[in-house]
Amino acid sequence: MISDHLTELAKRYAQAWCSRNPDAVVGFYAKNASISVNDGALTPIADVARSFMRDFPDMLVTFDKLEPRDDRIAFHWTLTGTHAGSGNKVRISGYELWKIDNDGLIAESKGHFDAADYERQLREGVN
Repeated sequence: MISDHLTELAKRYAQAWCSRNPDAVVGFYAKNASISVNDGALTPIADVARSFMRDFPDMLVTFDKLEPRDDRIAFHWTLTGTHAGSGNKVRISGYELWKIDNDGLIAESKGHFDAADYERQLREGVN
């Protein structure tokens, strides 16, 4: 069962990604939180947000759904935007597997998306 609190958190989190302010995203995370993308190394949340915001200055992140997974919550999202380097339009969906702490903040996030399709879109754009 997904609480109203988590649904509201997810909506505001997606809006924070659209804000072009990495600190807005960081505000959803616990002090010692971690994030990894596609099973990569743990990376500071601000660095991940800054990177995507730099690469997609017109980025729009939408909240698609929440899905319970054991003791985690899967936050499903879609990112659309124009890549600053290639000028190509990108539309990629994925999810973050969240562990929520007792304060209702994200303590851990493991992001997942189709990296091969993402790389293809960077080269060719959205079909």
